[in-house]
Amino acid sequence: MSTANTESPNVTDHRDLVILGGGLVGMTLALAAARNGITSHVIERADPADLTAEGADGRASAISSASWNLFRHIGLEEALKDLGCPIESIAVTDAMRPGRIDFRPKPDEGTLGRMFANRDIRLALFEAARHETNIAWHTKVEAVKRERGDHGVAVTLNDGRVVKGSLLIGAEGRRSPSRDEDGIGLVQWDYSHRAIVTGLTHEKPHEGVAWEIFYSAGPFALLPLRDLPDGRHRSALVWTVPEKDAKGVIGMSDAAFVAEVSKRMDGLYGKVELSAPRMSYPLSYQNATRITGHRLALVGDAAHGMHPIAGQGLNLGLRDVGALVEVLSDGMRLGLEPGDAQLLKRYENWRALDNFTTMSVMDGIVRLFGVPGRTASAVRRLGMGAVQRMPTLKRFFMNEARGMSGKLPSILQA
Repeated sequence: MSTANTESPNVTDHRDLVILGGGLVGMTLALAAARNGITSHVIERADPADLTAEGADGRASAISSASWNLFRHIGLEEALKDLGCPIESIAVTDAMRPGRIDFRPKPDEGTLGRMFANRDIRLALFEAARHETNIAWHTKVEAVKRERGDHGVAVTLNDGRVVKGSLLIGAEGRRSPSRDEDGIGLVQWDYSHRAIVTGLTHEKPHEGVAWEIFYSAGPFALLPLRDLPDGRHRSALVWTVPEKDAKGVIGMSDAAFVAEVSKRMDGLYGKVELSAPRMSYPLSYQNATRITGHRLALVGDAAHGMHPIAGQGLNLGLRDVGALVEVLSDGMRLGLEPGDAQLLKRYENWRALDNFTTMSVMDGIVRLFGVPGRTASAVRRLGMGAVQRMPTLKRFFMNEARGMSGKLPSILQA
């Protein structure tokens, strides 16, 4: 599929951006840019029908307050507002022992975010993209050659077409060819753990609480979703297991898997059943040593990949989107073209501290709660009890969860 006008059978029209990767971050970037008058080619190798098929992706994402503002500003509110489950509070506990932290905002402060099925976000993004003339959407094709010169960029597709623009955007995910071709290094390590993701239905309501239950073997997160049409209560599960145990857990029968999940939930929601297929993926940390190059900008997982604890990975990518669109819009109003080195430098500087800080904090939490033993658990619970009694510190963490700390792009503000 393509909505691009063609100059010849093999060359498409020139646009401001060539975005490689039309996933959640790449397509959000295309729409946010389009709303600011910035045109783009979006190259996506998958078929949108496959990406949005029922059961194709059972994952869900926590959308922070700042990210929800972004979705509102690019016209997704109407499509998504009735599909998200508000996160009313976050409960953090060390293996369900006494001494947990409860993050609950005041009644006039709104929620800590919203949980959405990834499929619902994709459907809303793709529908909006189909009607946006500033987006030329090319699907079921992939880039086989990337060229970046003094006057623009050109990407050759595997069907022979060439798409051209001013700035190349690497939004292909953790294995970004655009990043690798530019020689951008990675600070990375393997957690030797695997995330198992699925959906659960349960007897008792979750009341909008997101649970982060830390076991020494790995975090166990229960994230609130909207009830099913038949009234069954529902949550998303992200269970982190050591890689050495992952094959056995993945190979369990549904009944055995549910029994293990129930044991770790300690009766929290009563009887539990599976409501979605199980998926799994390895966990690692990776942070690009830089996120720009000559006529190149990285966004989302191409720039940084983190542990799913606290669900901040997608939100970090959406902050990339907001910053890049603001930088480009400001520059283009002054007569600069999107690939200008000054603009890319500003984007790099803006995002560097936030990316590093957020990822370092999340990595530190994973390591802190991964220390085994009763003594370590006692020390953690002592610290958690201290945080519970310190409103200022709790406010800091809640602002982080909302994505409202630091210098926010205007599109992420209310």
